Amino acid sequence: MSYFPAFLKMDDRQILLVGGGKIAQEKLEKLLQFTEHIKIIATEISQPMQTLIDHHAFAYEKRAFQEQDLEGVDLVIVAIDDLDLQASIYHQTRGTHILCNAVDNTDYCDFIFGSFIKEGDLTIAISTSGSSPAFAKHFRRYLQQRLPTNINDFLKEMKKLRSTLPKGKERMALLEEKAQAFIQSFKD
Repeated sequence: MSYFPAFLKMDDRQILLVGGGKIAQEKLEKLLQFTEHIKIIATEISQPMQTLIDHHAFAYEKRAFQEQDLEGVDLVIVAIDDLDLQASIYHQTRGTHILCNAVDNTDYCDFIFGSFIKEGDLTIAISTSGSSPAFAKHFRRYLQQRLPTNINDFLKEMKKLRSTLPKGKERMALLEEKAQAFIQSFKD
């Protein structure tokens, strides 16, 4: 079954990242584009991860995961190779409000990390529901190369218009017209 695409508001979400290697670093770098409410627990930590931890002053504990680590957590990302621990953490989140992502093991995932483009307020997410993360990555690169360089300026203008014009049919029509004209300007 496919994953439902959703954009979560991360402002007050508490995230636990279990792991300290290359994959954990990749997940951390993605998360940093949306939040810094992240705690990290790992028995070993890579130098690039340590650099990120130091730079962002993340809570970090060098030790093994414990069940009480899930207290107060909204999302947990399990970026470790230990399949038994992945399963254990996932099962501990059942019956709670905690969403779990076990890296490279969709059996233990409530959500997956799609490939995405983030340019200011624009976020484009791409997922193959785990069928081919490599395709999603390369398709993201393909799309990213085709984005107009002035997209952030356009979105800032649209945001200002939305906040200053009174709601109603006239505003909707104007915004639709401007969006359509902008997209028409960069068609191949």
